[in-house]
Order: sequence, then structure tokens, then C-alpha cells
Amino acid sequence: MPFTVLIPARLASTRLPNKPLANIAGLPMIVRVAQRASQSGASQIVVATDSDAVRAACAHHQVEAILTRSDHASGSDRLAEACTLLGLPADGIVVNVQGDEPLIDPSLIDQVATLLAAQPDASMATAAHPIALVSEFLNPNVVKVVLDSQQMAMYFSRAPIPWWRDGSASGLTQLPSPAPLRHVGIYAYRVSFLHLFPTLAQAPLEQIEALEQLRAQWHGHRIAVHVTDSAPGPGVDTPEDLARVQALFTAKSL
Repeated sequence: MPFTVLIPARLASTRLPNKPLANIAGLPMIVRVAQRASQSGASQIVVATDSDAVRAACAHHQVEAILTRSDHASGSDRLAEACTLLGLPADGIVVNVQGDEPLIDPSLIDQVATLLAAQPDASMATAAHPIALVSEFLNPNVVKVVLDSQQMAMYFSRAPIPWWRDGSASGLTQLPSPAPLRHVGIYAYRVSFLHLFPTLAQAPLEQIEALEQLRAQWHGHRIAVHVTDSAPGPGVDTPEDLARVQALFTAKSL
């Protein structure tokens, strides 16, 4: 099953300026992400950026990159433009790999693409893994997801869901069973849905939770979820994150 990996990359980052070009063991981070994605089964890997500097860095390391507009309201809008520029067919599948995930598991890319291809009723696919710590379950920066019997997402939330009523009466000290699920921010889309998504009105729940995927659900689109046993490698949002990832690459020569 052919699919395309799109990696959106913007230089504008408040917490880590010029993030896509950050040096990780001698290569720009965006190139490291593309190299990891190239270990998946994708037929095409393309960086979508609004920066000439990012495009030049990609070209220098033989990574395909295209220039997109700089005024997109969201990453999904940038992906939709990239699909148009690349001439991807409406029935094609695109996997969105974030440009700050240099340790992305290539098999996870394959798994979300395969899941979407196997779920004709779904417009999107994503991933989740079991939460192991109560502190993660209660952390609003950790997005949780609950699934139905068909492994489709019922709801995403920053709140601790599902709420364990009986186990929380005296304060939550352990996790319910089965373990709650942490959402992993990787998405597979049908190209036709990527073109539709920017035209959909923002949903009230999306604005409350600050979670864009809730817009798709609000408008009746289903999201299939692959559950993986292991947590993803760390992403890069801050200088401290970057230092940790740089140390991992240096230690393991990834």
C-alpha cells in the first residue's frame, strides 16, 4: 500500500528558535526526522516548509522539500497545500510526521498508514499507548483518548479520562484497569479529507480543549487508533529537550 510522509516545518518557534535547523550529531533536526521516516514503507517523503533556509538544508542532504505559504493557520492547512503541490490523488494516504520528532519509530508510521487503509469508515488514523504513571494521567499536557469496540476514538481530552469513579473517592493513587491511553501525535489522513478539513468550522470542544482533532470528530469524521505497547521517543520543544536528544544521538550513534 503506497503512502506519502509529509513533514511540516516552520522556523517560527517561541521556545526554540530555528528549531528545524537545530544541530543533532552533525545534521539538521529536520533531516534527522526525514532519515527516520525513510526507514518506513513510505513511497515518498517530503518536507513542507515556509522557509528557504529549511528547503536549502534539505536539498543539501538529498531530502525532498517544497515551499508552502507562510500564512497557514495550522499544520493541517500546510499539509493540504502540500498535497495540492504534489498532485496527490484524493484516495491517497498521507502520514503527518512532526518535524520535531527525530526519534520517531518508523514502524509506527507504517502502522497508522496500514490502519487507515484497512478502515474505510475512518477519515484519519492516529496512535496511543498505555499510561503507566498516575502523574501522567493527571497531567493536562498529556492528551488522553478513549476508544470504542472498533478501536475508533470516542473522545480526546487533557482531562484524566476515563475517570475512575470508585477508585478516586479518596484521591487517585493508582490507575484504573485497563490502563488509560495516552495519545501519540502522529496522524494518517486520506488526501480528500485533508482538503476538506481546513474548510470545517472550528468546534466548541476543540476551542475548549485546544485539540484540533476534536474538529474532525465534531463534524462526524471517525479516527481509527493504533495502540502500541511502547511510548514514543522524546520530541523536541525546548532547549532542554534538544540537549537530551543530542546526547542520545551521540551516545547511540543513531
